[in-house]
Amino acid sequence: MIKRYTLALGSLAMLGLMALPAIASAEAEPPVSRDRPNLAVAETQPFSPPETLATFPTPATTAAPLSGRLTAQNHQHHHHQEHNEQQPSDPDGQQSTPLLSDLPPLPEVHPHPEPIYWRLQVEQLEYRANEGHDTLNWEVSGWVGGDYTRWWLKTEGDVSVDEQEGGEFEVQLLHSKLISPFFEFQAGLRYDREFGTTPERDRFFGVLGFQGLAPYFIETDAALFVSEAGDISARLTLERELLLSQRWVLQPELEVNLAAQTVTDFGVGSGLNDLILGLRLRYDITRKFAPYVGVNWSRKFGDTAEFARAEGEAVDNWALVGGLRLMF
Repeated sequence: MIKRYTLALGSLAMLGLMALPAIASAEAEPPVSRDRPNLAVAETQPFSPPETLATFPTPATTAAPLSGRLTAQNHQHHHHQEHNEQQPSDPDGQQSTPLLSDLPPLPEVHPHPEPIYWRLQVEQLEYRANEGHDTLNWEVSGWVGGDYTRWWLKTEGDVSVDEQEGGEFEVQLLHSKLISPFFEFQAGLRYDREFGTTPERDRFFGVLGFQGLAPYFIETDAALFVSEAGDISARLTLERELLLSQRWVLQPELEVNLAAQTVTDFGVGSGLNDLILGLRLRYDITRKFAPYVGVNWSRKFGDTAEFARAEGEAVDNWALVGGLRLMF
């Protein structure tokens, strides 16, 4: 009995000694995850492609296309060498570039000319029933040119219904240049003449001015005049069209004249010469034809008023007006 127990214990001891190397190697190796492969094992094992991997083409199947590509490349390389041999080179061995004289001529460029337009507008053609002698008055302006440069012709004046009174007029010829979307700069000449008096008088001016559309749709015309004798004067004209309906238009007008010197021959004093206010109501039968009625008031100031009194003229004047506005 004791002998059997002794043999069993000896067998267990032998088994324990045999298992010690396996336990030591297991403790040295890292645990293997079920989700990740064992990289250490994978690195030691040679790679063997799966049987389902597609086979690559053999050299026999690619020989024809490859030889075709090589033939095309050799042909292009040979053609490039021939092209380089045909081009001349400079003494330093560098390839020369073509000169401007060797290039083909450029086609002729004809810029599109600016279109030419024109307009003639009779702003006032009216009869004025003044406090003194009645007169026929006109104010006409026209231009020809394009959107950026124009030639302007302006004229205004009056003639007395009484043959003994005569009248006066002025004409301006101006060259205009657009300087902003709403204003243009003008320069030119002005000619004044008084007729029907003894003696008749006339004079020339140089003109510099601006004309355009100010804010609130106010038509503005401002000009500086220098006479042949060096006399300086200026004029400012403002107009505004108020649309009462599609056809009824109310048009107020303001004009101011000033002078830097006194010119006795023309009855002009220095400072503020005169002030003119007008109000006209017109009916646009068409855009080119519109009759109107209105009222006009004028007043002379300073030395200009004194010259008017000396010649028996009125210093201020109220007038009822009626006339036509035409456009061509």
